[in-house]
Amino acid sequence: MSDERVVLVDDDGRAIGTEAKATVHHAATPLHLAFSSYVVDTAGRVLLTQRAFEKPTWPGVWTNSCCGHPLPEEPVEQAVRRRLADELGIIVESADLVLPEFRYRAEMPTGVVENEICPVYRVWWTGDPTPNPAEVASYRWVEWSELRDIPDLSPWCLLQLDQLTASPVDWPIADPARLPPAAQI
Repeated sequence: MSDERVVLVDDDGRAIGTEAKATVHHAATPLHLAFSSYVVDTAGRVLLTQRAFEKPTWPGVWTNSCCGHPLPEEPVEQAVRRRLADELGIIVESADLVLPEFRYRAEMPTGVVENEICPVYRVWWTGDPTPNPAEVASYRWVEWSELRDIPDLSPWCLLQLDQLTASPVDWPIADPARLPPAAQI
C-alpha cells in the first residue's frame, strides 16, 4: 500500500489538506488536485494509453497519455514529468500548460467517483514508450482527428476534447497565473 498523498482543495482550488491516495477515491471522493497530459509527437499524433486492468479507478479504459496527482508541495509540471517517467519511461524537460482551470467529476458504474481540479498539459516527445504494466495495459499513437472515434474514452478525456478543439500543434500555452491556488507552487 502506497503512502503517497493527494492535495485536497476547496471549490476555489485552495489547498485544505491531504489524504492518502490509496483511500481518496470512493463514492464520496473529496475534491482534489490532479493533472492530465497529452504526449504529442512531431507529426502531431497523440499517445493514447489504456489504463492497467488492475487499477482501482477506470481499469482498462483508454485515455490521454498520462494522468496523476501532484504530491503536496510539488509543482504540477514536475508531477507531470515524474508520472510520465514512472508510467511510460518518458523523460522530458518541460510540459506546456494548456488548460489551467479544467475541472470534472465522473462516476464509475461501481459508484467510485473522480472529483478533480485537473490542469492539462501538452508534452512534446517522439519514440516508443516503455510502459509500466502496473499503470498502462497498452498504448498507441493516434491522429488527433481520430481521437474522438476511439470507443469508450475516459470521461475526463472526452470533456477535455470539448475544450481542446484545435490540433495539439496549435494549442496555445496558458498563463500559469490561471492555475488554481493549490497548483501555484
